[in-house]
Amino acid sequence: MKHYYFLLLFILFTSCQYFEKQVPSEKELLQKELKAINWKEVDEYPSFVDCDKLDDKTERQQCFFNLLTQLIQEKLQVDTLSVLYPELDTIEVKVTVFPNSKMKFEPQFPKDSVAYDTIKIDSILHARLVDFPKVNPALKQGIPVKTQFILPVIIKIE
Repeated sequence: MKHYYFLLLFILFTSCQYFEKQVPSEKELLQKELKAINWKEVDEYPSFVDCDKLDDKTERQQCFFNLLTQLIQEKLQVDTLSVLYPELDTIEVKVTVFPNSKMKFEPQFPKDSVAYDTIKIDSILHARLVDFPKVNPALKQGIPVKTQFILPVIIKIE
């Protein structure tokens, strides 16, 4: 029985080294976590309700971009944009999805875009690009975040 007491005391004295470890401060842990996060990418891309049914992340992303492009093209097909500017076949649209699920569309014109009235095209786009289905914002660490991307939209389909 004495041998068990010696063994217990031996284990007790040698285990004290585990209690002396330095615990990192809260600020150090926070800085370490912030450095580990990739701020240039989101965990979940924005998506429409129809695309949420897909399991694969890249398929959901592709579904969102395809559906958004299709909706923009449909809204611009009914307009006189292709009649007013026949040389304009593709517009790059900067799409911003806010954390509150709102979307903003801004046309991106080349620097030398004097061939057409950018203000008129911008007003046509703002008038037509409304009433989109509900979009779920992008997520980073489970928190909704703002995302921006440029989407090429083909105006004339021949």
